[in-house]
Amino acid sequence: MNSGEPAVAIDNLVKRFGDFVAVDHVFCRVDRGEIFGFLGPNGAGKSTTIRILCGLLTPTEGEARVDGLDVGREPEKVRQRIGYMSQKFSLYDDLTVEENIDFFSGVYGVPADKAAGRKDYALRISGLEARRRTMTRLLPGGWKQRLALGCAVLHEPPILFLDEPTSGVDPIARRGFWDLIYEFAAGGQTVFVTTHYMQEAEYCHRLALMNQGRIIALGPPNDLKRERGLGSMEEVFVAAIEAEEARDQ
Repeated sequence: MNSGEPAVAIDNLVKRFGDFVAVDHVFCRVDRGEIFGFLGPNGAGKSTTIRILCGLLTPTEGEARVDGLDVGREPEKVRQRIGYMSQKFSLYDDLTVEENIDFFSGVYGVPADKAAGRKDYALRISGLEARRRTMTRLLPGGWKQRLALGCAVLHEPPILFLDEPTSGVDPIARRGFWDLIYEFAAGGQTVFVTTHYMQEAEYCHRLALMNQGRIIALGPPNDLKRERGLGSMEEVFVAAIEAEEARDQ
């Protein structure tokens, strides 16, 4: 793909489910190698947008391109170019750690001559080398999270979509997970992540604040705070919602 294109380009994106508008005329660009975050409460439209970008839902209106591919017209090609980690980690609890890696290696079409090396890599970044034969259901949440991430990057995708990946895990596990995200970005991968944790928002290079299907603020976290003279992302988020509500009145 053309390296001059953004990793993700969203233009006037709308998704309706009957009368409900889940994504409401969203625009944004995500640069290659960027850690880009969607911050917002449950029901804000973050996960729906991610599923559209992953080729799992068809837009009602507008256009979205991932690695130069139109997600509405070329969803299969899009899925070959991305890694996707859903909120529930998408692992099989009745398989061992190693069997999960082998399964996803096949799903993602990892070449046979690379499979062993990529398995070793997934085990290393998940810290599960010594527990490769452990049943996945026996792993604590933080370890499952890291295993799911290892499986999502087996095929070395240029773009990663992580949907609420740290929900329900402890703060120490979340910090370790973000260390891995920085490692991926340093290697040139683009990481698109959704979260409702205000602290995690600070870790992103740029951030879109979402509420009721709309982006209500966009920019680097420090810029968003400085522009409003506020000290935390929580304060920024509350101020952005109040400003949006005032405009709607």
